[in-house]
Amino acid sequence: MLWNGWGDPERAAPLPESVVGLLGELLGVRPSDGRSVALEDALPRASRLPDDAREAFAGIVGAEHVRTDGESRIRRTRGKSTPDLLHIRSGAVEDAPDAVLRPGSHDEVVAVLRLCAERRIAVVPFGGGTSVVGGLAPSGHDCFVTLDLRRMNRLTEVDTVSRTAVLEPGLRGPEAEALLAEHGYTLGHFPQSFEWATIGGFAAARSSGQASAGYGRFDDMVTALRVATPEGTWETGRSAPRSAAGPDLRQLVLGSEGAFGVITSVTVRIRPRPTTRVYEGWRFGSFEAGRAALRALAQDGPLPTVLRLSDETETLVGLADPEAIGKGASESGCLAIAGYEGDAEEVAVRRERAQAVLRAHEGTFLGEEAGEKWNHGRYSAPYLRDALLDAGAFAETLETAAYWSRIPALYENVRTALTTALSGAGTPPVVLCHISHVYPAGASLYFTVLSAQGDKPEETWAGAKRAANDAIIASGGTISHHHGVGTDHRDWYAQEIGPLGVEVLHAVKNRLDPSGILNPGILLPPLTSPGA
Repeated sequence: MLWNGWGDPERAAPLPESVVGLLGELLGVRPSDGRSVALEDALPRASRLPDDAREAFAGIVGAEHVRTDGESRIRRTRGKSTPDLLHIRSGAVEDAPDAVLRPGSHDEVVAVLRLCAERRIAVVPFGGGTSVVGGLAPSGHDCFVTLDLRRMNRLTEVDTVSRTAVLEPGLRGPEAEALLAEHGYTLGHFPQSFEWATIGGFAAARSSGQASAGYGRFDDMVTALRVATPEGTWETGRSAPRSAAGPDLRQLVLGSEGAFGVITSVTVRIRPRPTTRVYEGWRFGSFEAGRAALRALAQDGPLPTVLRLSDETETLVGLADPEAIGKGASESGCLAIAGYEGDAEEVAVRRERAQAVLRAHEGTFLGEEAGEKWNHGRYSAPYLRDALLDAGAFAETLETAAYWSRIPALYENVRTALTTALSGAGTPPVVLCHISHVYPAGASLYFTVLSAQGDKPEETWAGAKRAANDAIIASGGTISHHHGVGTDHRDWYAQEIGPLGVEVLHAVKNRLDPSGILNPGILLPPLTSPGA
């Protein structure tokens, strides 16, 4: 992956000149030379890892798997949020890890964690490095190492009778799918980060894929976990598909973002690979009308495998296709995408029934071309974000979820908060939104913000993000549906779970990680209760 951007360098492409000009007219974007500090010119601080600690780590994982060179450390610095990238692109890599360790087994991870606890060296688990919420920015320790899990990239078991599989955490999405495909199965988890994010990261951040309507969220797929902690091995699996034997400890690991332990094995349920895939487009006269159609399908069925709805602005802009930006939609309204996967007969029946519901809500069928266009570009938006940064624009995303009854107010309040916060410096931003995941009780809202970078883009965005987070909590939304907490959402997460909830999390942390070395400063809000 690009060290200062997203994904495969060969797929990076500049914006068309017409789009660059349009950004200047609409958003006041000033031209940028697009240059970023070269990797060889970015200088991290000298590694603070003591020589004897390095030798001890080498004795655990092998000398060749202990890296302290500048490039290895820089490539595992921060995540991929826009503020992260602006920071990195400027050459500010002073917060690079002091070493990169690459363990090859669960036992090696346990041994590393015990040594780190003894030496008070912080540890940041690293999979694909795709966090967009400050999940790779530890605090409070003079020395920290990154635990790169990419060597742990095996499919270790497939149970075709139970339809489960055991995967190691360093497998990237495409690798996991390829290994399962050899046995005729799929996981069905396809988030926008699919090409680069890992199985361990999916679990640690409660990831949700674009086909969640049909396959479920990743946390729905997990049946068991194995976790390495400084206190030893923690098994959270059950010997049955469901159990009443006490609280489900998996839920303490799912979404824990490396603060409680390092996930070293994930058992997931799998499904037969679909023989038929069909994606189609629909148009609705308004976001409200489209929401009503999606709610009907979510509550009464039948559910497509993929179901999403763009608001009027996102439909007009055509953000996923740089060539289409600013050209406008052929008609006003909102674009919906419905996708169906399975065997041919089942797909045909479910598609016919779903189409009847969409038509009953005054949806206009646009055919398969619109759906296939979305499918073809479903992983392209982060590349476009990099091109916008090169051109002098600022592009960032945030997401939430709420009950259907609260969605209208949540949608309006977050848009208003972002527009107000970002209008003070000049031209108002463009705020786009889509519904990307639906449930019987509610849905997620995914916002994209485009504005001029201005003189202090990171500072300006920090104010806008605070305003949006406040609006989310005040409107009854969750602070994150699938991006996670990291550092960006930590204070609002405290409001969501309350003081006692914060104390419970710290109690778990203290038992599993009494030295506080695991991803310090991530996820857990500070204790504020008297005597804490």
